[in-house]
Amino acid sequence: MTPLPPAARPPIADLLDKAAAGGRLAPDEALALFASDDLSALGAAADRARWRLHPEPVVTYIVDRNLNYSNVCVTGCGFCAFFRPPGHPEAYVRSRGEIRARVEALRAEGGTHLLLQGGHHPDLPLAWYEDLLRWLKSEFRVHLHAFSPPEIVHFARLERISPGDVLRRLRAAGLDSLPGGGAEILADRVRVRLSPRKCTADEWIGVMREAHRQGLRTTATMMFGHVETPADRVEHLRRVRDLQDETGGFTAFIPWTFQSPRTPALAGLPMAGGAEYLKTLAVCRLFLDNVANLQASWLTQGPKIAQLALRFGANDIGGTILEENVVAAAGCGEILPRTEIERIIRDLGLAPRRRNFFYETVVP
Repeated sequence: MTPLPPAARPPIADLLDKAAAGGRLAPDEALALFASDDLSALGAAADRARWRLHPEPVVTYIVDRNLNYSNVCVTGCGFCAFFRPPGHPEAYVRSRGEIRARVEALRAEGGTHLLLQGGHHPDLPLAWYEDLLRWLKSEFRVHLHAFSPPEIVHFARLERISPGDVLRRLRAAGLDSLPGGGAEILADRVRVRLSPRKCTADEWIGVMREAHRQGLRTTATMMFGHVETPADRVEHLRRVRDLQDETGGFTAFIPWTFQSPRTPALAGLPMAGGAEYLKTLAVCRLFLDNVANLQASWLTQGPKIAQLALRFGANDIGGTILEENVVAAAGCGEILPRTEIERIIRDLGLAPRRRNFFYETVVP
């Protein structure tokens, strides 16, 4: 994508008015918004778009748990401080007893949403994951939000079958929805530097397309603030929007910032600050006119910026996340109790509303 010369760019105010009213931004127009330093105007326009899509004075959240069933991985992504190679003394695969205790703790909090993700384990067959899903469904009343597109591609390569066949087998075993992890930035120029052994941008999109075709709803994410450019971010958003036009299968979009302190290869990179996060969040809300829900990232930005994010286009504050290991391994480990999440929302004059994966209201 070639940026427009300055003289050919529409006035920022006109772009913001168009997008806030529901007009569709072109990629070059989104790039012009990234070039703007008027953070307050971006936030105000994104907030208008949010209220157009969600006119009720509420912010949603979910009671959930991230359960990493294993930290064994062979991809060696440069941004990941969580994984351990096979044979490492800190490598693990969770036992059924360990998993049971974690799910019971989730249920004790009234939660029914379980995110299951792990590394690219070289030795666990697809049958192991199928058995895990069947067991969880038989033991607990829980929504299984599991296995990001890179994991699906990894399973397919190990089994020598298609990603579509993997998804069919996992759905039959109890898979309810697919998380949007592993997207990072959907531009292979960036992915080659960050995660050269992980699936390509086309493969990520292909898994999501197939999941939607099979009736699974999914989320989409973007990890930014590392080696990408604003044009790469816009390309990422364009690919998500195009697939949403085609399938309508994304329930939400979740942008979050790269956490660098303990990462193996990128520890020297400066992290994106609150202003850059809020700008990017606002552009996401204005560009993704066909994705209903935009989630604030309190886990990477902290509660104060997350609260501001609710005035920069976000209508959802994510989950209580009773357990989180991946981001915490990179040096960002703050956990917020449900009472604090609700306080953050109420302090803005809004009402917290507990939801499920499908953004349906849950009555505790």
